This record gives sequence, structure tokens and C-alpha cells, in this order.
Amino acid sequence: MTILSNRIERLAESETIAMSQRSRDLRAQGHDVINLSLGEPDFNTPDTIKDAGIQAINDNVTHYPPVPGFPEVRKAIAEKLLRDNGVKYTPDQIVLSTGAKQSLMNVVLCLINPGDEVLVATPYWVSYKAMVDFAEGNFKEVHADVEQDFKLSPEQLDAALTDKSKLFMFSSPSNPTGAAYSESELRALGEVFKKYPKVHIISDEIYEHIRFEGEHFSLAAIPELYDRVITVNGVSKSFAMTGWRIGYIAASLPIAKACTKMQGQFTSAPSGISQMATLKAMETSADELKEMVNAFAKRREVMIEGLEQIEGMICNRPEGAFYLFPKVSALFGKKSNSQPIEDASALCMYLLNEAHVATVPGTAFGAPNYIRLSYAASEAELKEALRRIKSAIEALTS
Repeated sequence: MTILSNRIERLAESETIAMSQRSRDLRAQGHDVINLSLGEPDFNTPDTIKDAGIQAINDNVTHYPPVPGFPEVRKAIAEKLLRDNGVKYTPDQIVLSTGAKQSLMNVVLCLINPGDEVLVATPYWVSYKAMVDFAEGNFKEVHADVEQDFKLSPEQLDAALTDKSKLFMFSSPSNPTGAAYSESELRALGEVFKKYPKVHIISDEIYEHIRFEGEHFSLAAIPELYDRVITVNGVSKSFAMTGWRIGYIAASLPIAKACTKMQGQFTSAPSGISQMATLKAMETSADELKEMVNAFAKRREVMIEGLEQIEGMICNRPEGAFYLFPKVSALFGKKSNSQPIEDASALCMYLLNEAHVATVPGTAFGAPNYIRLSYAASEAELKEALRRIKSAIEALTS
């Protein structure tokens, strides 16, 4: 008999991955399933970046790299952060990891002791809570709803922070909502953080370049917060490099050294081949990404227009990423063949089984009245998914 640890028994399964697996199971049974559950660009990695990875293989960059990453790659990331974000780091302040997910986990484990209070802007990316729970931190949500475009106000932040707060986590542009804070909005939040000098801030900027309105601003660009902000980024979303598995942090030297120490005992460095491709990505101008970003912007319009035609769904206009996060609580209590749709999870299962469209319940993101739809799919698929969803919702009875 195998007795697993309490640690793994407590760890929740990722609902985004679980829903994607269910959709694959239905496909294997011969059903035509449209998967709007996973956040993965449906574009290929740019050829110049792929060529850099191929060249790395031919150059035999196939041995153990330094734990935090090759110096030249960290230097290129530091140059990118200065060029694009106006924030100055040395290569020693950069740590590359096997995806931004590991970067986030490293930081949480290096900062949080059991019982430490961690505030998280809610809706939050699905793994934030699992990471804090794993570190045995005290997870505290600060909610922003669709009526405020899912963005916290300074007053909300000030009311939530206490002398016990150790860490604040947020993403902009956001997964799951697509919300993106403006510079003025972040500076207003920054004024609040200045009142709480013991609080560190994880700024998850993985969707930095996928933005449709406004300019991206990094919280670390506020001088008074520089030492307390840990910027997390990577190449998976903006450069369509999900399978290359590269994320990174930019942080104060003590935090960077701590994350290197942590990583050295668990995974060591990420793939050297992927690092060389990342080096090329860091040299790529944001202008070269416009084709993908423009395609996402067009799909956003398709999705918003379609959801506005579906009674019971309330949707805003997100500024970035490739998600919509409609409020669906008006549909709770409706019935399918006398079976009530009690919550978002039941609604998502109904849409999967009846409409063959995979979505994710908002409970995975701390927002039980919502569902998440990814529009990282072709326009034709999105239009068909919307048609199916509308038909399925209209078939529900009171």
C-alpha cells in the first residue's frame, strides 16, 4: 500500500489542465471538441528564434549550463528590461528557470514561511493559490469584479494590507481576465505599497507584449519599490514558445541568489538550447510580434460581439492577454433535462458535454461566478464555439 505525503494530498490539481484533458478524452471518443480552456498561442515560434535553437544544437550547447542561466542570456534579458521597461538590472539579478511557473514557485518558497500572509489580486492565475498553500502561507484574496474591469483600487489595496502582510502577487496583463493596469493605475497602487515597506511584490508580466490598449509599465520602474518588486516574465506567450520552457525573474540580488540556491537543489538550469533561443527572442523587437498581437485583437472583437448576444453572460473589454472572463451567475439555477446548473463548474461541464466546447470555471481563479474562455484559437473555431455556446445556453430552462 502506497501512502502519499500530506503535502501532495493537499495539492490541488490544475483545473485548466484537467479541463483540457477532459476535452482530449472526448476528442478521442470521436467528438469534435473546440478547446477554449488552455492559454497557449496557436502560432509557431518565429523562424529566427527556431534557427537560434538549431544553431545551439549544432554548436554543441548541450552541456550543463550555470544554474541561473548563461551569463550572455542573463545580460540580454537585463538589456531587454532596460530597453523595454526602463528598469536597470545586472545579469546577477536575473535567474532563468524552466518556465515562469518555476520562477514563481522559487520566489514564493524563498520568501514565505508557514503562516506568512500573502495577498493575491483576485481573480488570480490558477497556480498562485497552490504555490502559497504549498509554502504553507496564509492566502488572502483581494477581489475586483467585472464592474471595475477586474483591477484593484488603491483603497482596496490599502484596506487589505496589514503589518502581517509579507507578499503581494498580481499579473498584468492578467490571466484569467485580460485586465492590464495603466502606468497611472500602477503608480497609484505604488503609493499604497510605499506605506508598507515590509511587503514584497511579485509582478507577473508574462503577457507583457500581448496588449491592445495602452503601454506596458513595470512596477519595478518606481524607484522606491525597486528592491521589493520581483518581476516574473518569460518567452512562452509573447514569442509563442510554450514548449521551450523558459521563464525568468529580475529581482534584488539577495532574492536572485536565494532562487539560484533553491533551483540548484531541484532542477539546476533550464535547457541550454532553449536559452540560446531565448537570447534571440530578447533581441527581437516588439514590432515583429504585431502580426500575432493584431490577430488576438481581432479575435477579441469576435468574442466580445458573440458573448454580448448570449443572455446571462456579462463581459467587459480586456486590454490584453487572450482571455475573456464573463460573469455567468445569472445562469445558475437554470436546468438541463431537469438537472440544475448549480455553479460555474456545472456550467462548464454542460458546455463541454452538450456543446463540445471546453472552458474553465472561475472557481479555479478565485471567482466562482465566472468562467474563462481563451481565444487562442482560429476565428473560424471561435465563431463556431460561440454558436454552440449560444445554442446550449438557449436550450436551458428556468
